[in-house]
Amino acid sequence: MAGFEDIQEHMEVIGADGVHVGTVDRIEGDRIKLTKKDSGVELDDGQTSDHAGHHHYISKGLVADVEGDKVRLSANADVAVTFEEEGGE
Repeated sequence: MAGFEDIQEHMEVIGADGVHVGTVDRIEGDRIKLTKKDSGVELDDGQTSDHAGHHHYISKGLVADVEGDKVRLSANADVAVTFEEEGGE
């Protein structure tokens, strides 16, 4: 089982349910910075959340595992986005 220190740029971040949450831009301290272009979850109606277009961060505490090129979170995607922190950009 790989851990937080194994996270690399461009890895896919997925919820515990396997749903895409975002793409790693880089690690900043104890948070994962998601890319701007992919920093929003697709909603049930096919639209993206209104948080798209700027950086979001996922706390280290939500990382359950790193599997190959995927970062798996301990929460489902729809719940994980409620824990995202917005950047000042």
